[in-house]
Amino acid sequence: MSKVCELTQRRPCKGRSYTTRGIAKKKKGIGIKITGKTKVRFEPNLQKKRFWDEESKTFITLRVSTAAIRTIEKKGLQKAFREARRA
Repeated sequence: MSKVCELTQRRPCKGRSYTTRGIAKKKKGIGIKITGKTKVRFEPNLQKKRFWDEESKTFITLRVSTAAIRTIEKKGLQKAFREARRA
């Protein structure tokens, strides 16, 4: 199953993680040097959650990000989906 939010379409993105050593110049050191770069995949925080749908009077299970869960709880399931389709 792909790691994509069903509401916001949030998906994994690529980046780097840096390994450093040294003492910062602010602390009277010679500065922090980068000693390594590691490729990293940043995953969205997806949760499987059941939501009550008022129109069809049933539970709907969705795989959504935590940001989408807060949006659904604030605006409601139907309104959140309508706004997501528009964007």
